[in-house]
Amino acid sequence: MDALQLIALIGWCFTVALAGGLVGLVLGNLRLPAVLLLASSPAAGAGANIGVSSVAAVAAATAHVRAGRINWRLFAWMAPPSMLGAVAGGYLSGVLPDTALLLFIGAVLLYFGVDLLRSTSDDPSSQPHATTERLDIRAAVIAGAAIGLLGGIVGLILGALRMPALLRYVGEVPARAVGTNLAVGVCVGLAGVVGHAPDGVDWDLLAIGSAASIPGAVLGARLTGRLSERALLHAIGAVLVVTGVATGAQALI
Repeated sequence: MDALQLIALIGWCFTVALAGGLVGLVLGNLRLPAVLLLASSPAAGAGANIGVSSVAAVAAATAHVRAGRINWRLFAWMAPPSMLGAVAGGYLSGVLPDTALLLFIGAVLLYFGVDLLRSTSDDPSSQPHATTERLDIRAAVIAGAAIGLLGGIVGLILGALRMPALLRYVGEVPARAVGTNLAVGVCVGLAGVVGHAPDGVDWDLLAIGSAASIPGAVLGARLTGRLSERALLHAIGAVLVVTGVATGAQALI
């Protein structure tokens, strides 16, 4: 890896982590192409990318914990099925076609992103429920397991799919959805590293990517509280649109 490649990787990892920390997403699919270009092998690069995602999620989630933006009851319901789904997806990864799944995920992300960009704070249908008691826990369990399963199959944490599920179907408010999504992503990411360990992990890339991602994730998480609910929803929507396009392009390429 030459100096220019190193600088480019550091800059991209920082930028992805900054955007992810702000809107509660890990965005590993945006980082993955850059990591794979420099990895010793695709499998080792995928393992490194999941590891960086986990580290970035830990850094951002820590800031959200301090700010009180994690719903721990919701986390307790959503994290276990997400991890179990990811493990099951790993077993199915060699059976189902990745391209079709990535195209489907990209289309879903685009739909939710455009939907959030069109929403306004004055639209009652776009407002999440305000209290924990009114959250749809069943939707959280089902969404966690289903998204974990898809992520395990395609090798991504897929926080970008979990976020709109938290907002639209579970009914969490945007600020707490951001923190809770990242906390769940930490668990799924750690499970992913363990799953990739037998096939090897590019530890140099993991270390470089993690070092660049930590400050970006922390800065992004701190900026979350400075946005209005409408601005935060629009920021999440914009990132979902970009992620959806990138996911679709990844499938086609």
